[in-house]
Amino acid sequence: MATGLIKKGNKRMSKQVSVDVLIKRLRSYSKEVDTELLKKAYAFADQAHKGQQRKSGEPYLFHPIEVAVILTDLKLDLYSVVAGLLHDVVEDTDFTTENLRKTFGEEVAFLVEGVTKIGKIVFKSTQEKQAENFRKMIISMSSDIRVLLIKLADRLHNMRTLDALNEEKQERIAKETLEIYAPLSNRLGIGWIKSELEDLCLKALKPEIYNNLVKNLKAGSGGRKRYIKSIVAMVQKTLKENKFKCEIHGRSKHFFGIYRKMERQGIPFEEVYDLMGVRILADSKMDCYAVLGLVHSLWRPLPGRFKDYIAIPKSNLYQSLHTTVIGPEGKHVEFQIRSKEMHQIAEEGIASHWVYKEGGTIHAKDERIFAWLRQLLELQRDLPDTRQFMTSVKNDLFTNVVFVFSPKGDLTELVKGATPIDFAYAVHTEIGERCVGAKINGMIAPLRQVLRNGDTLEILTSPTQRPNKDWLKFVKTSKARAKIKHFIGLEERAQSLEFGRKILERECRKEKLSPSETLKSKELLLGVKDQGITTIGDLLIAIGYGRVSAQQVLRQILPKSQIKEGLTEKIIRKTGLGQNDVKVKGMRDILIHLSKCCSPVPGEEIIGFITRGRGLSIHAADCPNLDELDANKERLVTVDWDKKNKRTHATVISVRTLDRPGLLAAVTSAISEAGANISHAEIKTTDDQKGNFLINVDISNLKHLVKVLKKVESLDGVLQARRLRKT
Repeated sequence: MATGLIKKGNKRMSKQVSVDVLIKRLRSYSKEVDTELLKKAYAFADQAHKGQQRKSGEPYLFHPIEVAVILTDLKLDLYSVVAGLLHDVVEDTDFTTENLRKTFGEEVAFLVEGVTKIGKIVFKSTQEKQAENFRKMIISMSSDIRVLLIKLADRLHNMRTLDALNEEKQERIAKETLEIYAPLSNRLGIGWIKSELEDLCLKALKPEIYNNLVKNLKAGSGGRKRYIKSIVAMVQKTLKENKFKCEIHGRSKHFFGIYRKMERQGIPFEEVYDLMGVRILADSKMDCYAVLGLVHSLWRPLPGRFKDYIAIPKSNLYQSLHTTVIGPEGKHVEFQIRSKEMHQIAEEGIASHWVYKEGGTIHAKDERIFAWLRQLLELQRDLPDTRQFMTSVKNDLFTNVVFVFSPKGDLTELVKGATPIDFAYAVHTEIGERCVGAKINGMIAPLRQVLRNGDTLEILTSPTQRPNKDWLKFVKTSKARAKIKHFIGLEERAQSLEFGRKILERECRKEKLSPSETLKSKELLLGVKDQGITTIGDLLIAIGYGRVSAQQVLRQILPKSQIKEGLTEKIIRKTGLGQNDVKVKGMRDILIHLSKCCSPVPGEEIIGFITRGRGLSIHAADCPNLDELDANKERLVTVDWDKKNKRTHATVISVRTLDRPGLLAAVTSAISEAGANISHAEIKTTDDQKGNFLINVDISNLKHLVKVLKKVESLDGVLQARRLRKT
């Protein structure tokens, strides 16, 4: 029975790995290794990158070699490792994909070309560009998942050497990694890469918090190790008495996991009790459940902390039993119990599901692992709006899930927080549209009821039912949202067409024009073509929405002498553009106001939304309410900040602190030092004895806001400082 501590992450290597070491690593899991091909690739990379250096001062060759080492950690095939050695050759040297094809064959060239394409994607700050680039990466990796695995290995080593870059680049790359690559690692089932990426991101984005965690963990590590060692010994003795042969390891919680728990629960480091856990590897699935029973016989399990991922695996096929017990001295200890085969899947993720046949053809052993990839591809097809696509990816694919059953026992995976409406649309669009009620576990339940793991659902339908706009307030899945919006959009389009026709006809009669003849005039479209309006039908819809005024349209066909005097001046006064610092492309005669739900400030991406009777509401592009509003894209308008206007903007920041005297004074002083004015402050004390300050501040732009938040968050005793938005 093997015991010991699992090391946290792979450390940065101190010397260059030789080709012989790579061959040895490959041979440890692959029977046939073309050593000549690997040696040739190693020498080729050495020659191609000769004289090149990384920002860290190391020879450039150091990087592709370490990428190849990471790929052997994942137990990938020879061609993937060779492609890892060559992945930067096309991008950073004079060699081409064709050179690689002639020297190393089609498969290696294909993989390098795929990684090169992903490498050219720069996730810029604007959500629109980031979403479009992510869409391209999804399409690229769908042709061969190994392309993404090589890219992940590349990103992991780049993160390990991130400290060689300036602070601005470190922050940009770390944010991108935390938002894109760490969740992708999780979806691919490669937990150790996800954990290491998250830890490295924390180190780059919040160095003070990271260093404090390192210091605190180191300070108490001796006592924790002794404690876990005693736990392992007790479990080992019990298993031996019951004739179970298992491997037992102590394991440390990774830094980001600890930080996230502190943030989520608003607690200091001293109140995080389950810093270490125990992992038991059994021989079979049945043994896992038997071992669980023995662990529970030793210590009382903590209610609500047991999870059976063996019976219901995660979407990345992760399987394990999780339980937390109240161990000696009343300390919480988390156990993970799984078979050795399950452990291999947990460590290697998607790589453990591939078999490589002669000629390099790849087949998946288990199609379920690709369900999430197919879902991604469906999303990028069904959601042409890139902002909605990126939001959907984050909501559907990078969040926790629940598993529910149909009355026949069919399993459906939904995002956490999903409702019966989400389930109905997951079954079939028509079921969703006709849903009038639901039975959960045999009992009638409201449509907004949040589903739990293991629920059995029966959907009740009616042929007269239609999707309700209120459903958008509680549905969670992108499919349900998209289908509901599509239906509502069609209805609103028809209503706006009729409404716009009535408005235009009324204005025609005022100007003594024939409505029927006017609607035949192509001159009506002259003033609105810059808004993408090319047909009379689209024009009427735009008038119905309030996007275009009927008066503006009629000015195109009325003689100048007939246009009412003072009309233009009145309209200009009505817009109030100068007050709101906003420029609207191709639109006139419309009232503009900044939305109070998100209070956008200069420097952040904004979007306009047309509301009948209220004109144009300006929202931040990431406003949580915007997703409920844009049932029809025709209501969305491109807007931008007028950089000439330098007035300040009001926003609210929330500061969560320890309950200490003098902190409010320190916080207000820090805000003042950052150059912001305070107009109002509200103080609350929470049930867990933490302070919560809500402070109204006047700031000039987004950069100024970030400066204020960083200044406040650097104070001793401040747990979190963030911008507060209404929901």
